[in-house]
Amino acid sequence: MKIEQIHHVAYRCKDAKETVEWYGKMLNMDFVLAIAEDHVPSTHEPDPYMHLFLDAGNGNVLAFFELPTKPEMGRDPNTPVWVQHIAFEVKKS
Repeated sequence: MKIEQIHHVAYRCKDAKETVEWYGKMLNMDFVLAIAEDHVPSTHEPDPYMHLFLDAGNGNVLAFFELPTKPEMGRDPNTPVWVQHIAFEVKKS
């Protein structure tokens, strides 16, 4: 069996509101949904977070997690900075 479509790709963000505003303004992505929880559903670990979803078009969804109680995320020191990225194709204006 082959995957029909990726449901969403998720990344971490520092500020959910700022992230929604930036992707809306810069890439015209519509805000779809935000889910706020006080615990992780899969592990039941107490850990408040916000999970937000943006419509990237053509059935593609970009999602982010804001983790307000966790230390700021760093980069993997063993991975070059040019490796971890996401690339979008946009129409030329």
